[in-house]
Amino acid sequence: MKKILFILVLCVSFLGYSQNNDLFKKATDAYNNGKYDAAIKDYLQIIDNGKHSAELYYNLGNSYYKLNKVAPSIYYYEKALLLKPNDSEIKNNLAYAKNMTLDVINPLPVTTLKSIYNKVVGHFNFDQWAYLSVVLIILFVISYIAFKFFNYSTKKRISFVASITFLLLSITAITAAYLNYSDFKKNRPAIVFNEESLVLEEPNTRSKEVFRLHEGTKVFVLDELKQYYKIKLADGKTGWISSEEIKEIK
Repeated sequence: MKKILFILVLCVSFLGYSQNNDLFKKATDAYNNGKYDAAIKDYLQIIDNGKHSAELYYNLGNSYYKLNKVAPSIYYYEKALLLKPNDSEIKNNLAYAKNMTLDVINPLPVTTLKSIYNKVVGHFNFDQWAYLSVVLIILFVISYIAFKFFNYSTKKRISFVASITFLLLSITAITAAYLNYSDFKKNRPAIVFNEESLVLEEPNTRSKEVFRLHEGTKVFVLDELKQYYKIKLADGKTGWISSEEIKEIK
């Protein structure tokens, strides 16, 4: 019985994989032929099937960009960038899409230490840091075993230094993975989808308007109350916005 269930699971997984591949090819062909709405429909179907990848989000961003739909193009570029934080094509296209937004927001300056931290820890996402740490631990074990088995002093010295180096690097990678994951869980980026949104001083309709935002602007969710989100901009401004007017990236 267990074997039958296992075979059924394998068959379903294979069929799902095959279906998603066919849809991806169909969507890509539609995109290449200028049928962007059709491409979007098929790409979204793949997501509904449970498939997620940087390439999929990137292609969706491109499709929306071709239709001059600012908010969804930025939204999917941002999602792609979460999975591939160093992809230059995603960064470039995201920059092009951001040029279509109306709001000009000047980020607060960051300290040199914070800038270095962001570059180092943000160089990979937490999954990539975790994979790297596993590889480094394996290399550490191999080097340590070599150190134990080598008889010549030169080889023992080299393998010992290598094992210590890999151990330190693996600890660094594990630490970076933890910090990256902590930042990932703590930050709640979102994109404004309304053409124009009112940001209020308090989470109610009678509250005073603080400022306005337009589609495509990136915000960070700090808190939520009923149908409102408290948001923060890169320049430090805060306020409350209707939860229906923004879409969280994660």
